[in-house]
Amino acid sequence: MNDSRGRPMAAEPQIPQVPWNGLGLPPLAGRILEYLVGHPETVPAEAAAAVGTSASAAARALRLLESELLAVRVSGRGARWSASPPRPALGSLLARRRQELASLENHAELLHEVHISVTNHRFASDQFEILDTQERVTARYAHQLRAARHEVLHLVMPPYVAAVDGVPDRLAVQAAAIRAGVRFRSVYDSDTLTDEVSLQTARRGVEIGGQVRLSSGLPMKLVIFDGTTAIMPLRRDDAAAGSLLVHSPTLLHVLAALFESLWGHGVPWGQQTRPVPPEPAADTPNPRTREVLRLLSLGMKQETIARTLGVSRRTVQKDISDIGTALGARNHFQIALLAQERGWLTPSR
Repeated sequence: MNDSRGRPMAAEPQIPQVPWNGLGLPPLAGRILEYLVGHPETVPAEAAAAVGTSASAAARALRLLESELLAVRVSGRGARWSASPPRPALGSLLARRRQELASLENHAELLHEVHISVTNHRFASDQFEILDTQERVTARYAHQLRAARHEVLHLVMPPYVAAVDGVPDRLAVQAAAIRAGVRFRSVYDSDTLTDEVSLQTARRGVEIGGQVRLSSGLPMKLVIFDGTTAIMPLRRDDAAAGSLLVHSPTLLHVLAALFESLWGHGVPWGQQTRPVPPEPAADTPNPRTREVLRLLSLGMKQETIARTLGVSRRTVQKDISDIGTALGARNHFQIALLAQERGWLTPSR
């Protein structure tokens, strides 16, 4: 293939796409620079046709490249342009951008100090921030949820970290994050599953791809985003007291360890066992029987077990009665003890 002047053209190397705006260059100027590198002494119309723009737009981009010392107007008949040697030219531009970014970093620190000075009642230090209203908690929670890239960890119990009326939106954001590869793990306090919001949120979380476990006696509610930020209550039993936004690496490490401990001892959510009728007389109980036993061992009441499994309370009462008969147990404590001895509380393979 020949160029516009009949000269043979060499095969063009594939240049990967780069974010030219990071250097302060518009994407069009970046594409024209890439073209000039392989096509010296190019007229604006030729460059415009190559990148699919107008001649006037190409001319403006060329003047911008000239001002940044990335392109030079070649003397001779007509206006022809060539790229400056890329390594030194781009190196000089990168050095200037680094200086500008360093200046912006210093300015960000100054702005942060001003921010703290006018809201000092809400900051203990740069490691913590007090979110003293429900609106601030909800807004910061939503922001961190959308910014998550790796993993979000929840300890769930009322009173809620974010407003209840925001649950549908929160689940929609969670579903989008899961599709993007973010992992969600939640431990629900089993005693809270008598609350319809907790129950439906847990079920919906499983449906959209989250991992849910149940435990009893959670010490507090908590959410950790990517191991870099956490939201926890200032007071366990008073949502109106506000929440603490945590940035401290040391405390985040402790909170993550607490979550992993509770996660390790939690009972996995088992909706898949719902359709299977119990067979408590068998030496090896089926999954539904195991689920009833494990929830019972958490100290969950019959009504809560029924809501968790999506069956009636009468069904759960009959299941427990049948299990007790099969084990020769007279009460819930004896059922849990004898089931543990038989290995019925060990997850089946």
